Amino acid sequence: MFFSNVWSTLEKYYPFFLEGVQNTLIIAVFTVLFGTILGVLMATARLSSFRPLKWLATAYIEFFRGTPLMVQLMFIFYGLPMIGVTFPDVPFIENFQRFAAGIVALSLNSCAYVAEVIRSGIQAVDIGQMEAARSLGFTKGQSMTMVILPQAIRNILPALGNEFVTVIKESSIVSVIGIADLMYRTNGVKAKNYRTLECLFIAAVIYFILTFVSGRLISWSERRLNRGRK
Repeated sequence: MFFSNVWSTLEKYYPFFLEGVQNTLIIAVFTVLFGTILGVLMATARLSSFRPLKWLATAYIEFFRGTPLMVQLMFIFYGLPMIGVTFPDVPFIENFQRFAAGIVALSLNSCAYVAEVIRSGIQAVDIGQMEAARSLGFTKGQSMTMVILPQAIRNILPALGNEFVTVIKESSIVSVIGIADLMYRTNGVKAKNYRTLECLFIAAVIYFILTFVSGRLISWSERRLNRGRK
C-alpha cells in the first residue's frame, strides 16, 4: 500500500517535484559558481602578506563557518531590508528577490568553505613554483594567476565537486523563505494529499539520485585527473 501511494502521488504531482528539482539545481549551480569566485578572492586575501586584509579574510571565514546557515539566511532575507538593503525586483523572473536572497546566503556560506579548500590547494603546490616564476620576472599576482592557480585547480576540483553535492542537500533550507525548491514543493504536495511519509520518501529518493549522480561524475573526473598526472 505504501509504494502504491508513492507511485500514485508521483504520478499525479510529478510536475511539482520536477519544478522543485529544477529550482534546486539552479540554486546549487549559482551557489557553487559564486561561492567559487568569492572563495578564490577570499583564499588569496587569506594568503596575503598584508595583515589587515589577511585578518579580515580570516574573520570572515571563521564567522561564516561558525554560525548556522539558517541564521545567515534569515539575516539576509529579513534583516537586510530592515536597514534599507533590498534586492531588485525582476518582473520576468517570479520571486526573484527570494531566489536572490537564497543564492546570496548560500554563496556567502559556501565561500568560507571553498576558500579553505582553495587555500589548501594553493599551499599544496611546491613553493619552488612561485620562486621559479618570480625569477622569470613575473610579479607575485602574475605568478599566482598564471602558475600557481592552474596547478592548484587539479588539487581542488574534487573538493569543489563535493561542495556541489553538499549544496544540493543544504539548499533545502531555502524553503523556509518561500523558494519553490524540491523541499518546498514536497511540503506543498503534502498539504494537498496529506500523505506525509510518501512525499518525504519521494523527496529523499530524488535528493539521493541527485547527489549519487553528482558523486559519480566527481569520481569520474577525479580518475581522469589522476590519469593525467601519470
